[in-house]
Amino acid sequence: MNLANKVTLARIVLIPVFIIFLILPIKYGNYISAVIFTIAALTDILDGYIARSMKETSALGKFLDPLADKLLVTAALLVLVEQGIISSIPVIIILSREFLITGFRSIAAANGKIIAASPWGKVKTVMQDIAIIMLIWGDYLFGIYITSLAMWVFWSAVVLTIISGIDYIYKNKEMFI
Repeated sequence: MNLANKVTLARIVLIPVFIIFLILPIKYGNYISAVIFTIAALTDILDGYIARSMKETSALGKFLDPLADKLLVTAALLVLVEQGIISSIPVIIILSREFLITGFRSIAAANGKIIAASPWGKVKTVMQDIAIIMLIWGDYLFGIYITSLAMWVFWSAVVLTIISGIDYIYKNKEMFI
């Protein structure tokens, strides 16, 4: 197993760790959880950089990387819904887009085609990660009340989720024919 895939696996291993700190009544647990989520989210950049710079892209990495991203974001969103911090409706929108595009990519792969991540998809991922970090962090960040800003970022991520899903389908519509 190459280094990039090990970094991706580390992201998956960090998921239950950040969840434990988020759900258990641990002093400063939400802050620790936000830091762990941030580290996990940043491994997405790191594993891609390692794979490209060391020319270590692999079939396993192409499978694990998007899976790790979806697991991380899904776990965070579901806990935030459970805690009553966000509504389930935008989470359903986000997860529906992820399932749709994953299925879409599977159809493309079965036909020997690879659908690369779009700029919209990358921006969507960054916005989702920032929103999740802010929502986990809580009301104040460095003395600044951030709850309203966190919700604005979250809903922006939902809009970008919809736009990126439409973009994927539109640019690859021939896969449906």
